[in-house]
Amino acid sequence: MKNSYFSLIFFLALGIFGIITTEMGMIGVLPQVTQKFHIVPSEAGYLVGAFALIVAISGPFLTLLASGMNRKAILLSAILMFAISNSVYAYTTSFEVMLAFRIVPAFFHPVFFSIALATAVSLVPPEKSGKAVTQVMAGVTVGFAFGVPITSYLSTKISLEAAFLFGAIVSVIAFIGILVWLPSKPVKGRMSFGKQLGILRKPQLWLTILIVVIIFSGMSSVYSYFAEYLGEITHMNGTWISVMLMIFGVTMIAGNFLFGFFLNKSMTKTVILFPLVYAVIYLFIYYWGSHLWPMAFIIFVWGAVHSGGLILSQALLMTDAKEAPEFGNSLFVSFSNVGIVGTWIGGLFISQLGAHQLIWSGIMLLSLAFILTMIKASISKSHVDKASMN
Repeated sequence: MKNSYFSLIFFLALGIFGIITTEMGMIGVLPQVTQKFHIVPSEAGYLVGAFALIVAISGPFLTLLASGMNRKAILLSAILMFAISNSVYAYTTSFEVMLAFRIVPAFFHPVFFSIALATAVSLVPPEKSGKAVTQVMAGVTVGFAFGVPITSYLSTKISLEAAFLFGAIVSVIAFIGILVWLPSKPVKGRMSFGKQLGILRKPQLWLTILIVVIIFSGMSSVYSYFAEYLGEITHMNGTWISVMLMIFGVTMIAGNFLFGFFLNKSMTKTVILFPLVYAVIYLFIYYWGSHLWPMAFIIFVWGAVHSGGLILSQALLMTDAKEAPEFGNSLFVSFSNVGIVGTWIGGLFISQLGAHQLIWSGIMLLSLAFILTMIKASISKSHVDKASMN
């Protein structure tokens, strides 16, 4: 029983790894895509922007529609679509076809995430649900650490086709693993659409959503310009920047499990302290970012803390959406994508103030997240106090 649990968790995480590799790996191969289809970079950018936009808009609604379907069938359908899409990317000679097959799997992205996390939680007792989510979410951090660099490496050293076929192969392996290890999961006592949507009437949920969006904005406002900052301020060359990206990704994996441990110990303290800790890291980057070795050490810590934002935001949302877990997970996927607005904010800071001042965009957003988190904690405490008095 224990072996089957870990096997299933592995293949669910592998499926998420394949999805992240498909979603984010495209960023690293856009120059080759531009060359292959003889298009300008702004057109190639649609492959990234359209994917994120579809995920952000459609996630909750499609998860709602899928909530009454067999979980195994949904997971298999979603991961198969990613395998097919990657195969199309590898062999199509039409940019329009590639764009279409970026849009179609984007609809399946939040559905797979939501149901995979809910499935993992259903396999364990409630007190171990956080650990199960952390294990599956490892697919995200491993995707950033290895999936994206591998895709970029394959496209540079072998071919663009090889890079996309890597994503297809990963998805096929995940498909086979889920097919073999996950028993049929028909929905028993399906929750009505009205009951699931009912969680949106909770004011504290909307406050949590706002906090998640601002946390992701604060993270992406600086991370999106990681390479540019290291090149311009730290004066690293391309090789050093690649090494730093790998270090950042590897420490993200460690941070994923570290923050899972902290959340299990005390969610309230972890949620409150996270924006402050991240802001302090930004301050170190601001004052020491021009020095090679101090910056290398900061990146080592930065990656670990960065991954904490992923699982912390998911845990925070699920606390307020526990009555409808799959729908709640879809809200996390959608609104974390909305947080990519931080990239635009960071871009404004760079264009108006220069790369060095970019850091203040992240500090300002994380400071706002801290204030909102304190307000949320205060409201939650007052509700608990009132309940104990009654």
